[in-house]
Amino acid sequence: RPANPVGRLTEQSFFGLVCTVVAREIVMALRRRADTLTPLVFFVMVTSLFPLAIGPEPDTLRTIAPGIIWVAALLAALLSLDHLFLSDYRDGTLEQLVLAPFPLTLIVLAKIASHWLLTGVPLILMAPVIALQFDLPADSILVLLSSLLLGTPVLSLIGATGAALTLGLRRGGVLIALLVLPLTIPLLVFGAGAVEASSAGLGADAHLSLLGALLIVAALFAPWATATALRVSLDA
Repeated sequence: RPANPVGRLTEQSFFGLVCTVVAREIVMALRRRADTLTPLVFFVMVTSLFPLAIGPEPDTLRTIAPGIIWVAALLAALLSLDHLFLSDYRDGTLEQLVLAPFPLTLIVLAKIASHWLLTGVPLILMAPVIALQFDLPADSILVLLSSLLLGTPVLSLIGATGAALTLGLRRGGVLIALLVLPLTIPLLVFGAGAVEASSAGLGADAHLSLLGALLIVAALFAPWATATALRVSLDA
């Protein structure tokens, strides 16, 4: 396990702190490749099973594609949330991060960014390949990528708050799902709706704007809420 970098950062900028935490998380993820690849494999398997089960009718596949891809992306992101803070909590690193002379909110934001880089970005890169299975046109695929680019960071931000609230609890993964899933309904509606609107020729600007607004709100409040939840979990 990489040494805790917090003690060497007393004179570095906040940007240096974020980069160090992100690099540390990526190194740790590379050492746990099975856990890192599980969300991506789950995403590919779930989305690939639907065309096989429903049949090769192009119109039907194009109709159900946005919802299936978005639901699969959400569930895949949930798979990795349980480990966001758990390993640091178990070995005491999280307590050192909380006591470090840096804003805990900034450290939390760096960990959330790491989660998105390791989970959200692979899903976005795989989405065009999956979309081809559903016979989506090129314009709809571009809208799908745009919606995922705006929506997957929100999944990481909201999920981090759920992971912090359930930290140290038994069956934390189930509790995270119960907390996070209701909050992600707007993401599913606007994300899938953007692709459907594009396919119908209505334009996806309104849906993408709403996703962007959700991203801004989540980026402003989720790191603070997650940091507060971590302190509460550690005090408990």
